[in-house]
Amino acid sequence: MNGFYVINGKKLKQFSIIILAAFFTAGILYIENFSNQPVFSTKDGPRAIYKGEGSIKEVALSFDISWGDEKALPILDLLKQNGISGVTFFLSASWAERHPDIVKRIVEDGHEIGSMGYAYQNYRDLEDLKMKRDILKSLDVFEKLGVKKVSLLRPPKGAFDKRVLEIANSLGFTVVHWSVDSHDLINPGKDIIVENVTKNLSKGDIVLLHASDSAKQTEDALPDIIQFIKSKGFEISSVTELINNTKAKSKEVQ
Repeated sequence: MNGFYVINGKKLKQFSIIILAAFFTAGILYIENFSNQPVFSTKDGPRAIYKGEGSIKEVALSFDISWGDEKALPILDLLKQNGISGVTFFLSASWAERHPDIVKRIVEDGHEIGSMGYAYQNYRDLEDLKMKRDILKSLDVFEKLGVKKVSLLRPPKGAFDKRVLEIANSLGFTVVHWSVDSHDLINPGKDIIVENVTKNLSKGDIVLLHASDSAKQTEDALPDIIQFIKSKGFEISSVTELINNTKAKSKEVQ
């Protein structure tokens, strides 16, 4: 039997709109996911360090601080109680400017300070000149606080591209990313933070943690993380020590 289908024009139009919307949404999600992928170096130019590779069994703990004054000191106390010095704190200079006593304590406890710029703005959104001014302003703040030779830069929100790498390098900074993300900033629970750090930890890893007030569970997770690291025979070093002791890994920015 020959036959035919009668298609309602209004329904067809609605269906087409739904299909187009679905493709548009998928495209946006793809672009967002792609743009958030970590990028680490230009082919023949400056690099961003995300991991060290060498014979020394060591890992670097790094703590970002951009706001708040309640979580940093307890974390410093925990590190001291466990006999740990030489971890790396990446500070927003505007935060450091408001908390000189905490900055002094970080230095006195033997830890390293790196910069996250001054205003904690996404560098990929800034023009070249504004980015340079932000980086240099942070350097000026640290020098006034008595912190010398700040040469490590972790771009705010971990966001950077080839242009950011080149500008940072031109100003004498090494961009530092991470190979292990604790995801402590979303407060998933102490046990999950510990698992995120320890499940695949290997020599040369740079671990991302936070000591801002928004990371409410890092303090509780830290003792278990330290205990695990020590039980596996890893040494805890600063990012600079890790870079100096190992062949640093990087990935190319396309």
